[in-house]
Amino acid sequence: MTDTDKAIPGTLEVPGATLHYEVRGSGPLLLLIPGGAGDAGMYAGMAAPLTAAGYAVASFDPRALSRSRLHGPLGDQRVAEWSEDARLLIDHLSPDEPAAVMGCSSGAIVALDLLARHPDRVRRLIAHEPPLLELLEDPAPQRALFADVREAFRAEGVGAAMARFAEGVGEQRSEGASSDDRAATELPPEIQEMAPRMHANLPVFLDHMLVPFSSTTPDVTALRSAAAKLVPAAGRLSRDQVPLYGPVARLAALVGRPLEEFPGGHLGAVERPGEFAERVVGVLGGA
Repeated sequence: MTDTDKAIPGTLEVPGATLHYEVRGSGPLLLLIPGGAGDAGMYAGMAAPLTAAGYAVASFDPRALSRSRLHGPLGDQRVAEWSEDARLLIDHLSPDEPAAVMGCSSGAIVALDLLARHPDRVRRLIAHEPPLLELLEDPAPQRALFADVREAFRAEGVGAAMARFAEGVGEQRSEGASSDDRAATELPPEIQEMAPRMHANLPVFLDHMLVPFSSTTPDVTALRSAAAKLVPAAGRLSRDQVPLYGPVARLAALVGRPLEEFPGGHLGAVERPGEFAERVVGVLGGA
């Protein structure tokens, strides 16, 4: 990593919280919204190719996670509140120009809400595998799975909950292009550095994010109006994982946009950061 790829940290006061954010590089803003229990370090492995493409790459610790602190008690988290945080961060870092945005998993749920509410602040948006279960033709089995995962956490802890989640979602595909046949053997050092924070965030994710975020109904009408800016995306290895691939495939059909496939599976941005970043640049075009 070069000096230009080093993270410059900052904090931003938003209603009810203090956000920690990080910026790398210079140029038009590309905001990366973390998913699950991840934080600003989730996308650090993609920093070099994204900054080399001419972007100022920003990410942040969502409220209640890692270094971003709530000003009040912890409760179930709200997608609309998180998307407003993202909008305020864009206003702070790029007050005069809209930003390119990418979110993965629950971060994609937040990104879609941002686009629906503030299309003027978004230049182009990649939504990678948002688990919006209400978009499925029959969401009931997946709703039950996610509720079971939360109850497993409450009764038995993180290990039992994650095992139940893995069992319910199923295995990702192993076939495909040769670059996708191999398992990820080594995580980027930046992701290793984030791992203890991510582990500490899991109780918040499992108890206060998983069910409320996945049960959110997106504003399809607003997204259809902003569809020219929307890139629905999924990992090519996730095709058999209904709660991960199914909602975004359905969203693509509803808004009349093609579904773009990315390297790897649900965690492609973490496990294959170089390939994933190359695909991001290709989809977004030049900065």
